Amino acid sequence: MTPLHSVSVTAVVVRGDGRILVIRRRDDARLVPPGGVLELGESPQDGVAREALEETGYEVEALRLTGVYKDMRQGVVTLAFLCRLAGGSARVTDEATEVMWLTPAEVERDVAEARAVRVTDALAGNLVPVRVHDGERVLGAGDRQTRRAWRTH
Repeated sequence: MTPLHSVSVTAVVVRGDGRILVIRRRDDARLVPPGGVLELGESPQDGVAREALEETGYEVEALRLTGVYKDMRQGVVTLAFLCRLAGGSARVTDEATEVMWLTPAEVERDVAEARAVRVTDALAGNLVPVRVHDGERVLGAGDRQTRRAWRTH
């Protein structure tokens, strides 16, 4: 059987006070940075801006790629981008019951590791990491100290 993959994007939007944009997903109530599947013919930068607007009401601009992540269970490859807030205002959407700004510490505490690592990687500003996960946990990473060490290599 031919392997199937989908490509998605994640917007890591950092406000001037250092807080990170997250949504509470309507389908499973989890906190996650905004993002979703790219459409055919859409650039990753355009896709991340579209997804952020659709899910939050905020207009964003992709500044740089900050990580590549693969969900080994679902075959989803995600490109994470550090984004600049460009306008708009928070609103509840078909995909989000809540839009909020969390501190980096709150993201690490309240967001599932496979999503939170996208934020910590973007904030670290090092080389673009490529990571695999099982939908919840980063695979082969060991403890958080080991994951931090990966970002410096």
